[in-house]
Amino acid sequence: MLLMNYFVEGVPPIDQWAPEDVRRHIQFQHDLGAELVASGELVDGQGLAWPDTAKFVTSDGVSAPVITDGPFPESKEFLAGYWMVDVEDEARAVAIAAQASAAPGPGGAPMQQVFEVRALMEAPAPAE
Repeated sequence: MLLMNYFVEGVPPIDQWAPEDVRRHIQFQHDLGAELVASGELVDGQGLAWPDTAKFVTSDGVSAPVITDGPFPESKEFLAGYWMVDVEDEARAVAIAAQASAAPGPGGAPMQQVFEVRALMEAPAPAE
């Protein structure tokens, strides 16, 4: 899974970009998605809504769940989206993350957005 961090030093939030910069960035995302579909590597990819729409949910399994607003990070960084890919090895996942990191930002300059590359956990089979 390629986890897309939102904050990039020196790059304003996307809702402050010029419309042509937003279009160029979104087109890049669509083109990369199409490339990964064509190669059979894309499982899923989504952008996430702003953090102020998020909810934290906790439950003991008996009482009504406790729902709180959040997250409220102490920094400007938060998870902006993800690409889930099915690739042969970590090197290919890193290559895709590097390609995505260079998505165009304001003025068409590569954003150099930080991506976290993480494998999905392999759980043992349930006991029969």
